[in-house]
Amino acid sequence: MSSTTSGKNGTWRNWGGNVVARPAREVTPASVDELAEAVRRAAEDGLKVKAVGTGHSFTSIAATDGVLIRPQLLTGIRNLDRDNMTVTVEAGTPLKRLNLALAREGLSLTNMGDIMEQTVSGATSTGTHGTGRESASIAAQIKGLELVTADGSVLVCSEKENPEVFAAARIGLGALGIVTAITFAVEPIFLLTAREEPMPFDKVLADFDELWAENEHFEFYWFPHTGSTNTKRNNRSAGPRKPVSRISSWVEDEFLSNGVFQVAQWVGRAAPATIPTIAQVSSKALSARTYTDIPYKVFTSPRRVRFVEMEYAVPRAAVTETLRELKSMVERSGLRISFPVEVRTAPADDITLSTASGRDSAYIAVHMAKGTPYQGYFTAAERIFTAHGGRPHWGKIHTGDAEYFAGVYPRFGEFTALRDRLDPDRRFQNDYLRRVLGS
Repeated sequence: MSSTTSGKNGTWRNWGGNVVARPAREVTPASVDELAEAVRRAAEDGLKVKAVGTGHSFTSIAATDGVLIRPQLLTGIRNLDRDNMTVTVEAGTPLKRLNLALAREGLSLTNMGDIMEQTVSGATSTGTHGTGRESASIAAQIKGLELVTADGSVLVCSEKENPEVFAAARIGLGALGIVTAITFAVEPIFLLTAREEPMPFDKVLADFDELWAENEHFEFYWFPHTGSTNTKRNNRSAGPRKPVSRISSWVEDEFLSNGVFQVAQWVGRAAPATIPTIAQVSSKALSARTYTDIPYKVFTSPRRVRFVEMEYAVPRAAVTETLRELKSMVERSGLRISFPVEVRTAPADDITLSTASGRDSAYIAVHMAKGTPYQGYFTAAERIFTAHGGRPHWGKIHTGDAEYFAGVYPRFGEFTALRDRLDPDRRFQNDYLRRVLGS
């Protein structure tokens, strides 16, 4: 199921419904050669070029009025190398298909985010991540990349080959070229035991460092207007496999997480005053549960209620203070927030514009239902995040610009210099990249 739509007169919309674009033309190349040819033709016609995945970004990072490249024919596994424990996949492959294909081969990625609808290139180019003490971002698991650059040539990079491109292109924002294939590190499939349990907000914050240190993957959701959270710890397990039963999976993941939640969004939109009461009820509806399964069945879950989102990475040491400020802002503001706030962590990595570049990070994500006015909440939250030197997720709503990023990313200049070299005519430019990278 593609989450983007091409409507009448060639309009394109993203999954959250907050970005609309009208490209001059759309191309669906069936090979890397066809993609390279589409880039060369765009240059001849003086048009900009952008590739778009499933539209799960809430920013206009993929929007263009030039040539829109859709990668859905560039899918599948190109090569599985059991000696080096890597898999090379075409850029348009959805994460869901990659996870299923790897599981069939007895393999898995080390970590992943909680949604798997995105294409591998869209997810990695924007810095999509899960939560983890030793691992989090999908891009940090990349061992090699193939991309078509602005002159239509194919460039391959890894730690050994074009290492300066590799350092930046793993989270390249679509600014350095169009990714056509990605090589990921994989490992033998393993089991994870998930333990989900409610915990008071103040207790999670007081014990945060311990909860982080004692678990391979720790995350929690705080319900605004309440002092309640739901925590989730995922740790490797010797088994046996004990999946969530189908009926309780339906009750908890579909009925409570998606169905009741959707109704709560409708009621909350119609009668905002009821939101704090709904929040109290929903935060109490979740009971503790433990289950053991293969990684993608534990890490990921369906998200059927459409929303818009802002997420910032702050230094891990600043997370509890940032959350306290966020909670008191919500209490003072009179805002009515019907979506939980999600908190995850990532270790420092060496990718130029990764939100965890060079620093251990914690992520705080705020959400609002699709179609509700989110600006007041997001603006107030963003003020708190940026005061802590926060770095926004490249695919989620934020107002950051090149001047701000030059201050929070020590290697920002390295990225823009590489872009000058690979795309001097700004073939891959759009309004979003002009804002976040400068022109």
